[in-house]
Amino acid sequence: MRGRLGRECVYVPSCRFGLFVALRHWCPPGGRVLMSPVNDDVIFFVVLAAGLRPVQAPLNPLDASIDVDAVPDELWGSLSAVLTTNLYGNPDDAPRLRARCDALRIPLLEDGAHAIGSEVGGRPVGSWGDASVFSLSKHVGAKAGGFLSCADPGLREALEKTCEDLLLPGRLTAELAYTVRPYAEAAVRGLRLRRAAWATMRMLGLMEREEIRMPLRAEDLGRAVGAAPDLTASDSWVRVDLHDYRLRSGGLRLGRIGRKLDHLDEVLAACRAGTEQLLSTRWARPGPGRAGEVGEASGAGVGGAGGSGARPVAQPLFRVPLFVADRDASIAALARRGIVVGYLYDPPLDDYAGAGFTDLSPDPDGARWFARHALPVDPLRARQVIDVLEESGARPAEAPGGLEPTRG
Repeated sequence: MRGRLGRECVYVPSCRFGLFVALRHWCPPGGRVLMSPVNDDVIFFVVLAAGLRPVQAPLNPLDASIDVDAVPDELWGSLSAVLTTNLYGNPDDAPRLRARCDALRIPLLEDGAHAIGSEVGGRPVGSWGDASVFSLSKHVGAKAGGFLSCADPGLREALEKTCEDLLLPGRLTAELAYTVRPYAEAAVRGLRLRRAAWATMRMLGLMEREEIRMPLRAEDLGRAVGAAPDLTASDSWVRVDLHDYRLRSGGLRLGRIGRKLDHLDEVLAACRAGTEQLLSTRWARPGPGRAGEVGEASGAGVGGAGGSGARPVAQPLFRVPLFVADRDASIAALARRGIVVGYLYDPPLDDYAGAGFTDLSPDPDGARWFARHALPVDPLRARQVIDVLEESGARPAEAPGGLEPTRG
């Protein structure tokens, strides 16, 4: 990762843990952090756990990137930091955000969990911020591990010490469970027992999400926010879907992560090919128009290179958001072929959490449209997804009001 980004990197057990460390290091207690409302709720809770106030940004509806021009001047002046999302691997406009943060003398933090392999402004995502965090659960498929990078190499030692102070001791049972998990999952897939497994987990109370968003539990969350900055007080929200997020990694885990990481470039190449296929379909942009032109609608649009002036590259690489008129019907059609659609972030965080826990977006319509219509699909299954959508007669979503679907 040091070679990819050109900056120092610290291994962390998860992206969310690395983000907590970054927020605590770069942001003053009680500070205000501009972030995307179309984001994993876990990230929202990490910001709260760090003792900070989330501020929801207006988004470009075609790619869910922060709409830099739509953020009011008075809002810029109130911020302590900006946190990008790079949703599904599609980059936020980091060059312009970097310039804004420099002018305001506040840090830019990049969440690159979805964006290993993505570029913006001719540089890798994660090389623009004062700090950036990455997940090895996504493209690498290790289901554990991550990196925290920093622009100032002199901070590495301090960040490592902070990590050490916050990490919990590893457990042999957790290491063994991590080791056997891939074999158990393969058995469930091979025996076509997914539905039975989910039903059993639900019966035992082990399902932490019945809906896209986890239960907010406002009264309990209020107490956790009052105790912040404190990762332990917010643990029941931050740990969802990844209970080992702050455990020290043992040799078994590190060995498997390392072997997976060795194949990253092969995975990215395969993702790139699938992304190109998906971006050539009529669902790659809303409403009528030529396929593949969504990326021209903004500086960092789907498939674009973030305003670098270079020829657009195929991104996002983690999931490609297609735009369909009836997303539930498309999800059901894909499920019948064994293709599960995940990484949905609907409703946006300000609608989910309310003004009690976050500043609401000054212009929420873009986020709401994207959250309602985007169908994020795995580029590694591009051909199958295209076949299902064709056979099911899925229609592209209509462009949001006032937005032209194409340019030129």
